[in-house]
Amino acid sequence: MKATALAPSNIAFIKYWGRIDEILRLPTNSSISMNLSGMHTVTTVEFSVKYERDDVEIDWQKNDRETERIVDHLDRIRNLAKINDRARVVSRNNFPSSTGLSSSASGFAALTVSASKAAGLELPEKKLSVLARLASGSACRSIPDGFVEWEKGIDGESSYAFSLYASKWWQIADIVVIVSQNKKDMPTTQGQKLAGTSPFFKTRLNLINEKIKECKSAIAERSFLAFGNLIEKEALEMHAIMLTSDPPLIYWQPATLQMMKLVEKWRKEGLQVYFTVNTGQDIHLICKKDDVERVMVKLRSLDIVRNIIINYPAKGTRLVKKHLF
Repeated sequence: MKATALAPSNIAFIKYWGRIDEILRLPTNSSISMNLSGMHTVTTVEFSVKYERDDVEIDWQKNDRETERIVDHLDRIRNLAKINDRARVVSRNNFPSSTGLSSSASGFAALTVSASKAAGLELPEKKLSVLARLASGSACRSIPDGFVEWEKGIDGESSYAFSLYASKWWQIADIVVIVSQNKKDMPTTQGQKLAGTSPFFKTRLNLINEKIKECKSAIAERSFLAFGNLIEKEALEMHAIMLTSDPPLIYWQPATLQMMKLVEKWRKEGLQVYFTVNTGQDIHLICKKDDVERVMVKLRSLDIVRNIIINYPAKGTRLVKKHLF
């Protein structure tokens, strides 16, 4: 059987960094995110007796490291469905991968939904989120719609993501500014293991629940100033943990820092825009929908900008009819 799914990438406003269980990918803290309308992965999966082995193609290429992770996830789904058929997997991203833009989140969310359907499973959203988490932690957040909370849980079944508000709840924008398409030196899944080596990690965990409460309140009240201030400081705090880990993780590039300083300058000039950064060099600018064009005018004049992707809150992962093969 063949099935295809489209999954959005997501941006975490309150982030997680560090795990209490590497096998189950249980995070040290809960997180809050938003699915992105302009960045997605489409994945087609077919299980069939005609395939002698699993065949995986990502963006027209073969990648042994990624293939191993994908086959491991296919095995989880085969075990659930009680089938042994091998699979063909074809996946396409419409944005750069392995640069800190959460391509693994959209990739494994799309794989989870398409492979589950292709294997004959009819799984509820919670189970799909749990299953996606086992492949990539942040993938669980790309399953539900709109604004999402990932509850850290205490075991494999209680750690999952759910929708706080639908995508139409709040018309804010996430303008992704790509300053480089170079791959990261250290993948996120490896960097997570270093979180506990930072001397400030425990302090972060002591404060995180209050920040989650404040973030949810700002989204509920659609209070943009409170929201922007909170998420910008949160991004810097997470990177402070990375910078003080052993060994240090420095994902930023000079253009990343330059963009941060420009955002600060634009705010002083009266433009309400804030930044957040994932585990990479590219930067997300958060503004109101009505201010998107003003931000774009600023960005178009900068020679450090390689590409721009405009996003609004989006629906979660869903099946689509058009297959990739």
